[in-house]
Amino acid sequence: MIKILYEDNHLLVVEKPVNIPVQADISNDDNVLDLLKKNLKDKYAKKGNVYLGLVHRLDRPVGGVMVFAKTSKAAERLCNQIRNHTLKKEYHAVVCGNITSKGTFIDKLLKDEKRNIVHVDPNGKDAQLSYEKVYTKDNLSLVKIYLETGRSHQIRVQFSYHGYPLYGDQKYNPRSKSGEQIALYATKLTFLHPTTGETLTFEVNYPNKYPWNLFH
Repeated sequence: MIKILYEDNHLLVVEKPVNIPVQADISNDDNVLDLLKKNLKDKYAKKGNVYLGLVHRLDRPVGGVMVFAKTSKAAERLCNQIRNHTLKKEYHAVVCGNITSKGTFIDKLLKDEKRNIVHVDPNGKDAQLSYEKVYTKDNLSLVKIYLETGRSHQIRVQFSYHGYPLYGDQKYNPRSKSGEQIALYATKLTFLHPTTGETLTFEVNYPNKYPWNLFH
């Protein structure tokens, strides 16, 4: 079951569970978009197809807050906010090592579409984030991340490239072990309501399990 944080005629805000893809992929596993469409169809006894606009994504292993658009107009306006950087995303992550108290990463990222791997490359697209360290314990650091751009795998690649790979990241942390869950969670989302212009903020907690519970 996907937790609904907010719903009106224009928006649907949810907490995405970990390890469920946002949209259909080659795995043919259940995905968030189709599950939400089915929920809306059943809830309102709608006939025919249900519109639900996907305006941003989270990687399959990552959970946290997401907004979907229930109308094409809302989708267009939310996408404009993403382009204009007025839609703000914050994450929490547990990274390996005792990272400095705060900093900014500015890199160029290039995606290998065939292998679905991203790497730092001078021919890539600009990627920027800033972070603040919350606490360090057992050579692991809890960080709060402010995303300035929304590149594929951006947080995972940039922290790994700068020497602090995310705990449990099977793709970009060579020290991660099989079965470990990536410690990355989308904890806060702020944007303007697409019709009223009101500033909306939604926050969720990161999981209460290892390694997150080291910092509770």
